[in-house]
Amino acid sequence: MGTSEEEIDRLLGKLTPRARALLLDGATTWRTRAEPALGLRELVMSDGPAGVRGEAWDERDTSVLLPSASALAATWDEALVESLGGLLAAEARRKGVDVLLAPTLNLHRSPLGGRHFECFSEDPELTGRIGAALVRGVQAHGVAATAKHYVANDSETDRLTVDVRVDERTLREVYLAPFEAAVAAGVRLVMAGYNAVHGTTMTASDLLTGPLKGEWGFDGVVVSDWGAVRTTVDTARAGLDLAMPGPDSPWGESLARAIADGVVPGAAVDDKVRRLLRLAAWVGALGE
Repeated sequence: MGTSEEEIDRLLGKLTPRARALLLDGATTWRTRAEPALGLRELVMSDGPAGVRGEAWDERDTSVLLPSASALAATWDEALVESLGGLLAAEARRKGVDVLLAPTLNLHRSPLGGRHFECFSEDPELTGRIGAALVRGVQAHGVAATAKHYVANDSETDRLTVDVRVDERTLREVYLAPFEAAVAAGVRLVMAGYNAVHGTTMTASDLLTGPLKGEWGFDGVVVSDWGAVRTTVDTARAGLDLAMPGPDSPWGESLARAIADGVVPGAAVDDKVRRLLRLAAWVGALGE
């Protein structure tokens, strides 16, 4: 599971700027784009935190269901949660899924939070420990985990537009801390949420390049929440790597034109493609 950086660079060199841009949004709701010239197949993604739905919304296609994330965290049993991560990975393999969109590392900040059943705790330390354990368990079996929803995406009220205002210390010690733990555990993807922090939508936020990729050294893929990319240039110039779903996202051909016009630096796009190729190599989707 893995390809050398020299090989990644060689493969990147086989792609035109347009072809590079077109790799960076989805082919379908749950699949990335393939590139036969590189031996790159589609990556298949699936929700969710308590099971593996697969690509179909079909009650006849069942999945093993875990207890809620809150119940798992209440055990404080990292070894147990790691083993359950292995169970989710087995379900993912059974359904042909490469990337599991879990764990959810948001916090119980209000009793009215509509997705608390997906979240581990109000405590960032416990959330970080249990989330990291799930990441280790899933990824020990060759399925990539996704830490979501980065960051401060803790409200369902106005979930697509809410602008979170939070001081630096609270942001780091409460909201960012569980994601830092997931990165330390080797998580392969981080999902940027719908919300804004201090006026900037997360898919265009410098929090993707500052703490995440800069300070913590995250070398995986930053994927958008589904439909969270609303513009082309500012998101492409930020730390976002993959716009989902496809094929009609604001990236695609619009991103290719922005590169050709010099509005989006080619070097930034190359970094995104390298990250995607590393992920594909890790899950066994490259060189087939």
